[in-house]
Amino acid sequence: MIRFVALLVLAFVCAGPAAAAPPPVLDWEEVGAETIERFSALLRIDTSNPPGNETAAAEYIKRVLEAEGIPAELFAKDPSRANLVARIRGNGSKRPILVMGHTDVVGVQKENWSVDPFEAVRKDGFIYGRGAVDDKDNLAAALMLMLLLKRHDVDLDRDVIFLAEAGEEGTTGVGIDFMTEEHWDKIDAEYALAEGGGIRTRDGRAVTVRIATTEKVPRRVRLVARGTAGHGSVPRLDNAVSHLAQAVAKAAAWQPPMRLNDTTREYFERLAASSPPEAAQRYNGLTDPTRRPRIERYFAEHEPGHYSALRTSVVPTMLKAGFRRNVIPSEAEATLDIRALPDEDVDDFYAQLGAVINDSQVTIVPLSGNPRPAAEPSPTNSEMFLVLENVSRKMFPEAVTLPIMLSGATDMAQLRAKGIQAYGFGPMRDVQTVGGAHGDDERISEEALVKLLEFLWSAVIEVAAAD
Repeated sequence: MIRFVALLVLAFVCAGPAAAAPPPVLDWEEVGAETIERFSALLRIDTSNPPGNETAAAEYIKRVLEAEGIPAELFAKDPSRANLVARIRGNGSKRPILVMGHTDVVGVQKENWSVDPFEAVRKDGFIYGRGAVDDKDNLAAALMLMLLLKRHDVDLDRDVIFLAEAGEEGTTGVGIDFMTEEHWDKIDAEYALAEGGGIRTRDGRAVTVRIATTEKVPRRVRLVARGTAGHGSVPRLDNAVSHLAQAVAKAAAWQPPMRLNDTTREYFERLAASSPPEAAQRYNGLTDPTRRPRIERYFAEHEPGHYSALRTSVVPTMLKAGFRRNVIPSEAEATLDIRALPDEDVDDFYAQLGAVINDSQVTIVPLSGNPRPAAEPSPTNSEMFLVLENVSRKMFPEAVTLPIMLSGATDMAQLRAKGIQAYGFGPMRDVQTVGGAHGDDERISEEALVKLLEFLWSAVIEVAAAD
């Protein structure tokens, strides 16, 4: 008997630990139908910010998760603006991955829409609704990811954490700031996946897969011009409106110096390698001082996104002056939307802007609030980025994967500042399609929504499933 038991033990040791079950093969047609249903339910919840009312969306998600045995918690600084966290546990051999989507959306002008923006209208292969691509598509994909991991009992080396955050659209104090400052232990992870990238298509063919690895930092200011009030019939040299107009013109015409960082340098190198010869020469020519001015001018005229990626940008967006047509006001102001490069010395930049304006009657006043923090770009040689690149090759073999720097802002900024390597991804979208983020008739194709989930599922399985 002792000999028999010894043989059993020896056989068990030699066999080693049981291999993890292979990832399930999913029926994407069936999964897609449910994804559209969950997505449509989220679109129908009006979470326009302001006021937000994100708790309604968080409670819907909580009900769906808990109905399938996935615990979920709500965290709220404001009871009407709750955040949700759910976790599916792995074996702990690797640090967690965080998957995010924000529940709030920007407001709408209903009269400019062809459909009700909160009815999730399906038409011509598209789903219309505020938040369709910012950001309830990612939100629905993250929700479905959790359901699929649970249903198929996927063996994981990492915990998979789902964060549905409130307040991304300009009120981060109730959302990501609250979660990073008060509940960091609930969302701390090695990697994060969120909004920000996407698959560019042309005539139905994928051209580029864009993965956001960093983003510009909003640093808005007011220009305040002051002068002597008086009657509009008497010209004055210290007219506040005139001084403000000149200051705005100088700021708009200023071209801050170009500076590449790790992300934008690799972006242009990869883009050049996959572009036609004429375009490739432009992208490669950025490091040539003799050719750079012509290239930058071309970008400003034809590729403004590339122009913005090269520098801290200054864009006038609002003007305010006067109250009667025959009164010279004593004060006039303008708002400049400054999007700083991640490593910009902001105080020094304000000083440079002041020198460009060069007017003692004009004061630069930084806007208050909770600014997005600056942080180092997430690397393109990490396990997570390499997985995203591999998934891109499998799903869209004809496309080139590009690391990008966003000119807009996301909640990944706070995560990167805390040391998480965060990457933005997004749905397929034709370069000619209107109805994008924050626009009228915002919409996503049904195919793009399902492919978004497939992309997320494949990436999480590859980086988190047990070997």
